[in-house]
Amino acid sequence: MSATSAEQMRAWRGPALLTYGFRPFFLLGAIWAALAMTLWALALAGVLALPTRLDPVSWHAHAFLFGYLGAVIAGFLLTAVPNWTGRLPVVGWRLGALVLLWATGRLAIMVSAVLPVWAAPAIDLAFPIVLGAVILREIVAGRNWKNLIVLALLGVFAIANLVFHVEAARGAFAAQGCGLRLGLSAGIGMIALIGGRIVPSFTRNWLVKRGVAALPVPPMQGFDKATLLATLAALLLWTVLPAAWASGAALLAIAVLHGLRLARWQSHRTGAEPLVWVLHAAYALVPLGALTLGLAILAPDLIGQAAAQHVWMGGAVGLMTLAVMTRATLGHTGQALSADRMTVLIYALLIGSVAARLTAGVLPAHLGYEISAVLWITAFAGFAIVYGPALALPKEEAR
Repeated sequence: MSATSAEQMRAWRGPALLTYGFRPFFLLGAIWAALAMTLWALALAGVLALPTRLDPVSWHAHAFLFGYLGAVIAGFLLTAVPNWTGRLPVVGWRLGALVLLWATGRLAIMVSAVLPVWAAPAIDLAFPIVLGAVILREIVAGRNWKNLIVLALLGVFAIANLVFHVEAARGAFAAQGCGLRLGLSAGIGMIALIGGRIVPSFTRNWLVKRGVAALPVPPMQGFDKATLLATLAALLLWTVLPAAWASGAALLAIAVLHGLRLARWQSHRTGAEPLVWVLHAAYALVPLGALTLGLAILAPDLIGQAAAQHVWMGGAVGLMTLAVMTRATLGHTGQALSADRMTVLIYALLIGSVAARLTAGVLPAHLGYEISAVLWITAFAGFAIVYGPALALPKEEAR
């Protein structure tokens, strides 16, 4: 008879950090998000020159999208897939090897100028490939075919990383290239798909406990599926033709669809619990980002595409990952599913960072960028400090 997940984790005698996928990847991902932004701010100020082959802006974009988001995706999938398939989680030194592979990729990209031109991309790409192989094995063994779509999105994310490296190697400005747009599209696709499941489900559970009769529409109804298909088409169009009027129109259309989707989830009833309303706030940044990007294409004098892109990149991705990381950490470490004041502050800092970045063009000099960077660093460093003990220590020691 095979061991249960709990028995397997209890049998592990190494660091508690390696007892479940969310532990190392959420903690190190948050630390990396704060550290990378610190290094970026120092580079902008002329204090530091990173020994990377990427231009500073492209390194900054890659560090967040493929570095930070890659870690959070790994932590989420390595935690969720055992629940989906009924199979044992990856723990112990196998998990440690995955973490080391991710960390090596971050270091390789940062010092790529002193490595052979092929080395850093190869090391960096090894992580999503190995992670994908692990997830594929679990899905196939568990015959959990409905979640192959998540693996497909992970595959698109890895291909986007490859395209990013190819564009950078050819001397293109990868921070505004097809690879980054494809990677961001994969991230938004994951939020639309997975967020579209968990936001109404978690909201329903919370409202039922409070005795509220008006509940969210169950996830993945016909309207949801139509919205996802329209989103796929719009994202593909924007990835390939980022300046075309058709892309702008398609983005405006999905902004309306996702706004309607969110309106079906009883967002206005969630204000009493930040752990719930933050999911709605994060998802709201999907239609807001589509609206902002669409306007940037159709009316470029109003806002630049780089700033608009941050509504999705820093906003939807940043806030949704923080929302998922805080909730999953509390739930999987046996704590109450309720946000304390420090958690609310972390959410507020991240929202403030995105707002400051969006309005940076109207503030004096680089003030908007500097405010945004400080708030971002404080938010993710705050997560590491507040949630680090729960992630790194056994349950009984973390409480």
